Amino acid sequence: MRQIILDTETTGLETQQDHRIIEIGCVEMIDRSLTGNNFHQYLQPDRQIDAGAISVHGITNEFLQDKPRFADIVDDLISYLRGAELVIHNAPFDVGFLNHELKRLQQQKPLIEEISSIVDTLVMARKKHPGKRNSLDALCDRYAIDNSRRDKHGALLDAEILSEVYLVMTGGQESLLLDGDDAEAGAGNQPRSIDIAGDPVLMQVSEDALQAHEKYLHHLQKQSDGNCVWLKSG
Repeated sequence: MRQIILDTETTGLETQQDHRIIEIGCVEMIDRSLTGNNFHQYLQPDRQIDAGAISVHGITNEFLQDKPRFADIVDDLISYLRGAELVIHNAPFDVGFLNHELKRLQQQKPLIEEISSIVDTLVMARKKHPGKRNSLDALCDRYAIDNSRRDKHGALLDAEILSEVYLVMTGGQESLLLDGDDAEAGAGNQPRSIDIAGDPVLMQVSEDALQAHEKYLHHLQKQSDGNCVWLKSG
């Protein structure tokens, strides 16, 4: 399965006010393994960026002056996304902006949902953790994923972080740490005890699965500056 974890940054919040995309970041996964075949592009929006948006992502009009326009990269983007499953946090926002850009071209370009299927990790998180905060930062805290690099929002960085969150969230394993915003955690953050019924079951793992696991561990090693505990000798 080919999946693309996608994020955008924009000049503001509303397409109805003709706000535009100024950054697109995509991370490719095939069979749950990161490939390094990413797509990243800053874009010239031909309009001013809202001050509130700049405070979130730090991207300025001056920085974007020499960047290409959406029309310049649209064919490469469609080719890259076509046939993949898109994994997006709060998908209506990003898909809405991408489709807004496609419609502005007044060309025969397909809409995003016509070339890709879409998975919304915010919807997934709300089902998995009802009543809790499910922002990307909250999920990083919940799953003990390092997001210390995220002092500002950035499309490619957020897509990279979301790929880690998605793999943990869909892999059947949660953080061993208590959920910081769990109302039932109680005072003192005492660890929960977990009762496991029945005898352990020995599972046979394929060579392909072992290789994919090893590749992901080395990705974690790189992301954690050499501090992946699963690659440290005992």
